[in-house]
Amino acid sequence: MQAICGAHDENLRRVEKALQVTLGVRGSAVQIRGPAKAVGKAERLLTDLGTLAASGRRLSGGDLATALRVVAEEPATSLVDFFRTGALIQASRRLVAPRSLNQKRYLRAMLDHDLVISTGPAGTGKTYLAVAVAASALKQEKVRRIVLARPAVEAGEKLGFLPGDLAEKVNPYLRPLYDALYDIIGFDKVARMMEREVIEVAPLAFMRGRSLNDSFIILDEAQNTTPEQMKMFLTRIGFNSKAVVNGDITQVDLPPGQQSGLKHALKVLRGEEGMAFVRFGRSDVVRHELVQRIVGAYDRWEARYGSGSDPQVER
Repeated sequence: MQAICGAHDENLRRVEKALQVTLGVRGSAVQIRGPAKAVGKAERLLTDLGTLAASGRRLSGGDLATALRVVAEEPATSLVDFFRTGALIQASRRLVAPRSLNQKRYLRAMLDHDLVISTGPAGTGKTYLAVAVAASALKQEKVRRIVLARPAVEAGEKLGFLPGDLAEKVNPYLRPLYDALYDIIGFDKVARMMEREVIEVAPLAFMRGRSLNDSFIILDEAQNTTPEQMKMFLTRIGFNSKAVVNGDITQVDLPPGQQSGLKHALKVLRGEEGMAFVRFGRSDVVRHELVQRIVGAYDRWEARYGSGSDPQVER
């Protein structure tokens, strides 16, 4: 009961808010009040969490958030099965687990396919999980190196005004990839691996003319590639290699009239064997809960007024 309720009944309050029910604890029993459908979800949630806690699993705030997300997406899903068979990835210094059903499908797809293309908003774990799987593959010696690429596309800022040479100008555009590497593998270890070229982080343009064997290749921000760049990247895949392509097709920073290589690839490659496609939505955002609300607010605004519009604020 203590594990289910949390400190000062914090977990119960979160369940009440998420499922719109009222919970009351009497001894070893929890009373649930609310609409029948919501009560059913809460009962299933608390029962499964109790089973997990009784088996010795320590339930964290992240586990509860994950459980609420899974129940909201597919109420019939067994949380016990989800947590026990959640495609855990031992990525260097930490154990990485999926935080939504789509993340679980995404992890499974990367393990089972040589090419995975994922789309969805920021904060859904596309890049982070890809780096985790890459680090795990490297640790298990399934690949010999990790290659991370990103198009250095100007998103409102001009590269020419940034100080330094070309490498210094594009480095800020690659920073999100470094952040994921440092968090999963560790700063010092990443630095040593980069010195030995076991890990390479580079602008997409530097991929031209190469053939990458025994590698785990990740292309981030792929919505900002052209169809020609996307084809170039996909044809870099060598023997015993895996490739993951990530992007958000609603955030294209290419010049007006220029087709996104990611959107084009989704049409061209759909139905081909040996690859998987995963689409994330707003419910998969696993950052601070405010991020999910912000993404939802922007989606509602653009659905009503269109992208980039600035109508007068209604009173």
